Amino acid sequence: MPRLLHMADVHLGARHDDLGDAAAQQRERQFAAFSRAVETAIERRVEVVLICGDLFDSNAQPRRSVERAVGELARLAERQIRSVLIPGTHDCYDGASIYRAFDLPAMAGLPPDSDLLTVLTPDVASIYFRELELEVHGPVFPTKSAPRSPLEGFRAGAAADPATNQTRGSYQVGMIHGSLRLEGKVTSDDVLFTSDEIAASGLHYLALGHWHSLLQGKSGSTVWAYPGAPEPVALDQDGAGHVLLVTIDGPVATPHINVESVAVGRTRFQHLDVDVASITTQDELCRRLRELAHPDLVLDVRLLGVAPDSLDLDTDEVGRQVGGGFFRFRLRDTSIAALPEGPLPPPDTIAGVLARDLRTRIAAAETAGTEEVAAETREALHLLRVLLDEPKRVTLV
Repeated sequence: MPRLLHMADVHLGARHDDLGDAAAQQRERQFAAFSRAVETAIERRVEVVLICGDLFDSNAQPRRSVERAVGELARLAERQIRSVLIPGTHDCYDGASIYRAFDLPAMAGLPPDSDLLTVLTPDVASIYFRELELEVHGPVFPTKSAPRSPLEGFRAGAAADPATNQTRGSYQVGMIHGSLRLEGKVTSDDVLFTSDEIAASGLHYLALGHWHSLLQGKSGSTVWAYPGAPEPVALDQDGAGHVLLVTIDGPVATPHINVESVAVGRTRFQHLDVDVASITTQDELCRRLRELAHPDLVLDVRLLGVAPDSLDLDTDEVGRQVGGGFFRFRLRDTSIAALPEGPLPPPDTIAGVLARDLRTRIAAAETAGTEEVAAETREALHLLRVLLDEPKRVTLV
């Protein structure tokens, strides 16, 4: 019953030029998440850790940074936990690859014949762990962009065991750093493969990397998953922060695959909509937001609704007053000004026809019970009235 820990897209050494003074802090958070993933593997007593590409954010890393990462992998080796890595698209296996420049097993103090730390390459595309009855495949290319699908013509378990000259009866696990083709959503990328290719691969589990949010599925009898980044690489990746614990159980021919998500990242995300009609003053809004303050929270606030004339808000001031209590803070004002008094435009004008049509649509939506449509149409009518009354009072976003 092999137990695996699957992670990807750690992006150690990312520069985070958009974060300014917080860049170094975010790099440390990413390394801390990597360290927590290693600790999880030790605590949960897994046999193999799979790192599916982009362990490093680029191939241009100083030796001290590589040594620091290898120190974590050495912790696994000391406990006889095997690590298998594949290059990604950021740390790709080109001529300048970090995996060509540095001998990771040697840096971890391992002998050349050790299977405790393996980097799969175009020349060494798989490794077989006999005592686990587990074969791990990593079809990768010596370039960032793949000339074809890594699963084209691939069939797991087809190779014979050199010791017996018989086809191996073993659990089959694959590792790919790339994108699953999704019609209408993902149709091109540096590395692309299809659901049909996964289904025909003969793999029991396909460990994926490249997408920074958690996603899991099944193609044919093959279970596949993206764990997402252990810690968000960008601050809009609210599906990041996890690694996966994978247990393969049952007969080799038809094993059961159990996938468990484990949180290792610190950063949390919250999206908050605030109806400005519920706010009387700017100070009240600030007090409500301060109640949510946390140094690990990315808070995205959107102001909605119709703002009363008595409400005087300066969003820049709000950001300065409360933003320091969060890891990152964003405030967007999409509210509209209050509906001006007065009659509708004359019915023989374009504005008058449009206003009356919107009123008719609101009534029809309310009668049909489609409140969401009614609310959107009311907002359109409000915008029309305000634009007609005083265009400068409205900001369209």
